[in-house]
Amino acid sequence: MSLGGDDGYGGDYEGHEARRGRGAAPEGHLTRTRLPEGDGDPYGPPRRAPGRPKPSRNLITVVGVIVLLLAAIAFVNRGDGKDGGSSSGGDTGGGGTEAQPTAPTGERPVDGKNATTDIASGFAKSEQGAQSAAANYAVALGSDGMFKADRRKAIVNTIYAPGVAGARLKELDKAFSNNKILSNAGLDASGDPPDGMTFVSRANPVGAKVEKFKDDEAQIAVWHSQLFGLAGEGSKNPVAESWYTDTFKLKWIKGDWKVTQYTQKNGPAPVGRDQAASSAEDMANAVQGFGGFTYAR
Repeated sequence: MSLGGDDGYGGDYEGHEARRGRGAAPEGHLTRTRLPEGDGDPYGPPRRAPGRPKPSRNLITVVGVIVLLLAAIAFVNRGDGKDGGSSSGGDTGGGGTEAQPTAPTGERPVDGKNATTDIASGFAKSEQGAQSAAANYAVALGSDGMFKADRRKAIVNTIYAPGVAGARLKELDKAFSNNKILSNAGLDASGDPPDGMTFVSRANPVGAKVEKFKDDEAQIAVWHSQLFGLAGEGSKNPVAESWYTDTFKLKWIKGDWKVTQYTQKNGPAPVGRDQAASSAEDMANAVQGFGGFTYAR
């Protein structure tokens, strides 16, 4: 290779091995002596045979990444051996464990819903069943139906034990018919919002835990957020978010969990994110367009 060629250093470069194998040319210019293919540098690494180029280090890295990616995809997609007509069989002799199916492992949460209130019913007589019941009852008690007399009565009679439903309904009727409470919520005496406004009251459970469980009795805490307010142009009570923990004492009565006592306390409340609030129209459309869930532990 001549100076000033592919190496790009020009004619005056004196590098790490500038003098090795060079002779002095006239007028002070340097020349590089090309050695025969068979004569390697006695102090350098051996020459590779023709036709066997050294693989690129970048190529090796890329191939390694692809292999790892394919292995990861295969691991995620592996099933229980029932698809595609193949079976994992029994003990393979390698000491490994069979791939486990990804089907839900929880108990069946409900058998149906109340035709009047649309509240889930038929929960399992277990800790999971009690948690599922409490989560759905928190949603019912936090709904906008509690501000309408007929719907409130149906909700209370559905989720409360027969021995306490009557007394509890009287307490709730007194509270929710209070004109001050209704006015603060932006509702009229019948629990209706102003024209052009959408009333929002929706509980969103994020978790439940068993505090006590024995035979046919349970105490379950449900942590949830609550959306509450009026969505619409000019609302003086815009939709805001709060956080609560509801505690239910439940009793197994006639094949389902029923509430015997209910309390609520504030929090735990997370730090709010610095996020721009949506317009009144967007909020109203979201509430009307997105339905709620049946919750299951």
